[in-house]
Amino acid sequence: MAKSLPDLSHLSATGTRFDVRVTPRASDNAIRLDANGAIRVSVTQVPENGKATAAVITLLSRAIGVPKSRLVLIRGANSRDKSFRVAP
Repeated sequence: MAKSLPDLSHLSATGTRFDVRVTPRASDNAIRLDANGAIRVSVTQVPENGKATAAVITLLSRAIGVPKSRLVLIRGANSRDKSFRVAP
């Protein structure tokens, strides 16, 4: 279960692109914003067969307020640095 998530509703507009830095195998699921505005996502899932990426999408969709199906991974399927786009 995730702790309280930050409000990322400003990213909900169709076509919005944003980058995240993922930490898999963390002790808790969380989203943090760095001082420079970078989004850091920690998930408890392991980075195998897309499990960590799926957990990231679930957390982000809750924080942004859009269905998971609207978040499209555009770069970084096998990387800690990922880019997403909000689909219509």
